[in-house]
Amino acid sequence: MARAPTTADIFNAIAEPRRRQVIDLLAREGPTPVAAIARALSLPQPALSKHLRVLRVVGVVASEQRGQQRLYRLDAAPLHAVHEWASTFERFWTHRLERIRERAERIAEEHHTP
Repeated sequence: MARAPTTADIFNAIAEPRRRQVIDLLAREGPTPVAAIARALSLPQPALSKHLRVLRVVGVVASEQRGQQRLYRLDAAPLHAVHEWASTFERFWTHRLERIRERAERIAEEHHTP
């Protein structure tokens, strides 16, 4: 089965680590000029522009011109699909955490038994 083009699918778009870094930065900093994003991530501006284009196409970032600067901001709504998908696996993580807690309590009880 062929993969969906990166520019059409949120999962493919965020699979690239640099794009996730852009998303993280915008989530922390809010609207940020493209030059500041490039500096913060140590990316050449042409490479960053390619990543930003992919994120714009899937709707995760939006841009606006303010004077001489182009600011990018996060629109997290499209990431909801990723959250929904990942949350289906929460029961596995919760179960694992419960087992860790139970084991830790058992070990602590064994060490406190005279």
